[in-house]
Amino acid sequence: MSLNKVMLIGNVGRDPEVRYLENSGNAKVATFTLATTERYRDRNGEMRENTEWHNIVAWRNSADVVERFVKKGTQLYVEGRLRTRSWDDQTGNKRYTTEILVDNLQLLGKKADNPASQGYGAPAQSGFQPSQPYGGGQGNQQYGQPAYHPQPVQPAPAPVQTAPADDLPEDDLPF
Repeated sequence: MSLNKVMLIGNVGRDPEVRYLENSGNAKVATFTLATTERYRDRNGEMRENTEWHNIVAWRNSADVVERFVKKGTQLYVEGRLRTRSWDDQTGNKRYTTEILVDNLQLLGKKADNPASQGYGAPAQSGFQPSQPYGGGQGNQQYGQPAYHPQPVQPAPAPVQTAPADDLPEDDLPF
């Protein structure tokens, strides 16, 4: 058994770059960086900060959400998995990069704090609820299930119908 899972909460470091891939049926991919900062006290009691930068890759529906609502400074919760890829650069050297492939994405913070909400309208008006996790990643393609599972809508209770006094079951009792 193995597990490859990453959970991050941080701030977007630059505006996302969104591309459309022609050979993949116009699949959309969004890439951006996410900064996570650890704050701690050193041996001398001084506050220190250590910031890690993560390369984030969002595909298809997650890329749609990123394109519409995520800008530099947006606070996000990202859940996904690690992927390391390699390539040869122009000089022939082998290069490596580690990325997080998004499975779930959630906007955090107040609407007023989100730079994407400035001038674009509220995300909730577009049908996307930022208070709910969004799993617009690749989903569970093996079983044909989408990654996003909206909360089921509870049907309104059926109105109570009262029977006429003649038809009440108490009238049919033999005693």
